[in-house]
Parts: sequence; structure tokens; C-alpha cells
Amino acid sequence: MKGWPGEPEMDYNVIKSEDAAQGAAGKPIENVIFDFGNVLVEWDPQAVMLPRYSQELTDKFLDNDVSGFYDASDAMDVGGTAVEAVASVRKQYGEPWAGMLDYYFKNFEDSLVGPVEGMRVLVNDLKAAGIGVWGLSNWATELFPPAEKIYPILSDLDDAVVSGYVKLRKPHRDIFEFALERFGICADSAVFIDDKAMNIVGANAAGIRGIRFNDSGALRQLLREQGLAIPGIQD
Repeated sequence: MKGWPGEPEMDYNVIKSEDAAQGAAGKPIENVIFDFGNVLVEWDPQAVMLPRYSQELTDKFLDNDVSGFYDASDAMDVGGTAVEAVASVRKQYGEPWAGMLDYYFKNFEDSLVGPVEGMRVLVNDLKAAGIGVWGLSNWATELFPPAEKIYPILSDLDDAVVSGYVKLRKPHRDIFEFALERFGICADSAVFIDDKAMNIVGANAAGIRGIRFNDSGALRQLLREQGLAIPGIQD
């Protein structure tokens, strides 16, 4: 499965404090802002498609150059509807891609394949330590309610900004600034956790340090190294 177009190279599990976030480097972290997909909840679109479509056809569907899948997802993430997304793909790319996208939306719940290992406990440990825990995710309004119902961790945060509801989208700086204002926190007190490098770049543009995520244990250790009083992993 190809990643989102425009994704830059970036190491995982390091603090990025570039652009407007340079001044935040080394300051105490009082707030942790989490992306949802593949940070708190595992998202795998292949899990939706493979019961009905071959691996070869699924791979093509998940190639944006072939089907426009990620462009359609982006449009949904800023308030577009599934009907509009399918119509756009049908007009630009034709079949079978429009029909496959419609099937994907109707069975989206199957793409949420489980909680990300270790993250529920990490969130709870941060809360116990007095750290603010927040959410900031690109997610369509039509597709978010099933996720929120299945995974209570998405509602257990102090607050969250979901792109489809506010019609702003990562990696653009304005959604980060919107979130900071809504949460009532300062950029230099926070760190943003996301699996996509482009969104870490966006956070840095808004003055927020970022960590590209792929492992809860590595994230826990990194946060401890930054001075957060959470339990370590015992040998």
C-alpha cells in the first residue's frame, strides 16, 4: 500500500523542533497531542477490501495515482461527503475504482483493526502524571462515529479536534493553531505525536514539537527522557 502523496523522509521516535518550533526545544512538556489513526487506533484499508477484492486489485486501488484514493480521503477529511467523493473518483478515474471506494466507505468499520498496542496505558499514565492529553486527527464526519463508539480511548482524552467537523486538515498550520486555541494551551508546552512525517512538519510550522510515531515503547522512553514522570518498561 502506497503512502499519502508528498510524504517526506523523517526518522521515527526523535523530537523534531524545526521551523517555528525551534524556540520550544528543551522546554518542559506539559501537553501531549495525539493523532488517532495508527497512533491510538490501527487503521488498515486493506482489511476492508481483501474479503471482496484480490491483493493485486486492492494494491491498485490504494495507489493514489491509479484510483485517487488518498485525494478522496483528503476531501472527506475537510467535510466532503462519501457521495461527493465517489462521484469525483467516478468522473476522474472511472470504474472499478468508484465502486470500490463506495464499498470501502460502506464497510469502513472493518478498517479499524484494533487499538495500537500500549497506547491506552501510555495515555492513562500521562493523565495520572498530570499531563494534558489531547487529540488532533484527520477524519471524516461520516466515518468518525463508528471509531468513537468502538474505541473509548478516543473520547477519554481531555478534548479533541477532528478535521471533518472543523473543515481544517493536517498538515496545514491552521488546524494546529485552531487546536491550541480550543485546548487553551501554549505551543511550546506541547508535543504532537503522528505517524506521518508531513504532519510533524505541519506541527513544527505552528510552533509545536513533534514525534513521528511507530512504537509505543519507544515513545514512552522518549517522553521519559524529556522529563515526563511516567513509569518505564521494567526488565
